[in-house]
Amino acid sequence: MLGKGHITPEWEMSPSGPFDRWPTGLGFEYFYGFLSADTSLWNPNLVENERPVDAPVGPGYHLEKDMADHAIAWLQRQHASAPDKPFFLYYAPGAAHTPHHAPQEWLDKFKGTFDQGWDKVREESFRRQKAMGLIPKDSVLSPRPDSLPAWDTLDAEHRKVYARLMEAYAATVAYSDHETGRLIQALRDSGQFDNTMIVFIEGDNGASAEGGLNGLAFEQSAITGHKETFAELASHYDEIGGPMVYNHFPAAWAWAMNSPYPWWKQIASQAGGVRNGMVVSWPARIKDGGAFRNQYAHVSDIAPTILEAAGVKAPEVVNGVRQQPIDGISLAYSFTAPKAPSQRRTQVYEMMENFGIYHEGWIAGTLPKRMAWEVGVGEDRKLGVGPESRKWTLFNLDRDFTTAHDLAAKNPAKLKELQDLFWKEAAANRIPPIHDYSEGTAGRPTVGGNRTSFTYRAPLSRLNEDAAPHTIGKSFTIDAQVELNAGANGVLVTQGGRFGGYAFYLKDGVPVFHYNAVGADQFTIRAQGPVPAGRHTLTAAFQADRQEPGSGGTLTLRIDGKPIGSGRIERTIRGWMSHTEGFDIGTDTVTAVNKDYTVADSGFTGTITRLDVTLK
Repeated sequence: MLGKGHITPEWEMSPSGPFDRWPTGLGFEYFYGFLSADTSLWNPNLVENERPVDAPVGPGYHLEKDMADHAIAWLQRQHASAPDKPFFLYYAPGAAHTPHHAPQEWLDKFKGTFDQGWDKVREESFRRQKAMGLIPKDSVLSPRPDSLPAWDTLDAEHRKVYARLMEAYAATVAYSDHETGRLIQALRDSGQFDNTMIVFIEGDNGASAEGGLNGLAFEQSAITGHKETFAELASHYDEIGGPMVYNHFPAAWAWAMNSPYPWWKQIASQAGGVRNGMVVSWPARIKDGGAFRNQYAHVSDIAPTILEAAGVKAPEVVNGVRQQPIDGISLAYSFTAPKAPSQRRTQVYEMMENFGIYHEGWIAGTLPKRMAWEVGVGEDRKLGVGPESRKWTLFNLDRDFTTAHDLAAKNPAKLKELQDLFWKEAAANRIPPIHDYSEGTAGRPTVGGNRTSFTYRAPLSRLNEDAAPHTIGKSFTIDAQVELNAGANGVLVTQGGRFGGYAFYLKDGVPVFHYNAVGADQFTIRAQGPVPAGRHTLTAAFQADRQEPGSGGTLTLRIDGKPIGSGRIERTIRGWMSHTEGFDIGTDTVTAVNKDYTVADSGFTGTITRLDVTLK
């Protein structure tokens, strides 16, 4: 397994495990990739099997090339040692997710390609889809949602920035496809291509509108509570696609990318949030390569398809545990019968309170109660709007492939039939209770969340966030007992990195505390002078204005109990401290929290004999 492995619970990601829900505990004999929703493609936080590893150092490094190199090398080793032994490779690029990072030459390929704007691009895609026979000739393009602006209402500066964000997305996906192509070419070169079944799924949901109406220079802005303005986004124009930003495109580009369907990722009740293209290649078995199949299929059908192709029967008992029935239906019947009726008659959907049901050519589902970019708290999340209050839609997919005509008002009997079927299927699939993802988390397991004191007696690196001190929404004190020479440098402790976090370090002997609250929200407190050589206790004490996430406060630096500097941190992080980097002592890994030092020179030049973190 290579790439994105966003399946391991956060409370099981520490060195203490358990590892049964890491990729290597779920049946894979080798894993190389990342365990979070996403990571920088320039500076990824990588795991090999169960250990954090550094990305290879060198000019032009990019995770997509690194993954392809690892996959090709793995295939070559397998083939060299046992050429007749079947293999299984799960290859999961994270590139279409934020951040959209691409080499400069790939960014240049798309310069000006999207200057016509999202309305035209969506229409152009729709025309191509018809011309290729991907969608019925009588399909109607669904209209733009009222929440999105028309391209021709924007001024020149907004168009320029928005087009650049789309260029970065296109370049990232195209580069990822190029690297996947190298992997497929390696199969051809080895003579294994014809008898290898390749299942290529184009994404795991609709394109993402989580970038909001403006797009973002930093995906973390939405996660951490940073109020990113268009002016701030525009100031990073020349960095879009590069390592210094974590860019995401505006929601209207997601709508355009989901042509011909309305809506986007998170909206599991509508085609634009769930329907994706899929290609299955197996020349030894599928003789009409390039022909289309129109049977209704779900991602749960992939596992039984692979099992049937390999001639493997799913076990009824694994490690003494009786298994639940497999939900999927093998798609192998469609390999030799392109026009065969769909064997899947029903499929239930639910995600983030968006829920729906497909049944025999009809699909019914709820309209979203909030937009994907509305990630506030309390009333901003519309927590008072329950499942029973939602507005439903109804479409006949056999006659309306693009879900352009809502029949809910015209056919209430069919809508009621499907609503009743949804609740029946939801119960059978253990979906209820349906609630906001911010609710129902009380009592969730945690490694460090219930602790108020932490003691470390040796350097460490990349401790995951749940095992590290939970400083968000709290006052805290860091005491570092050190031995140092005059002019000492380096990190005492840090959590996170370039895209959010904090660092307590020495710069030319001067203690410094930097809080990176993302983007323009940067706060640095420096001591009045350098620390003399010898043994000392260096302290950084943060007193929050309020004991709540996002609160500002005052940070005081002390040496051996004596104040040596103080300053304001006007805003702290709300939500995750960093979903891409960990907690380090004695060094900083992956990316630096600020520009006072680099990862390469972040090692502490003195000795840390003990470091204590106390939460209040």
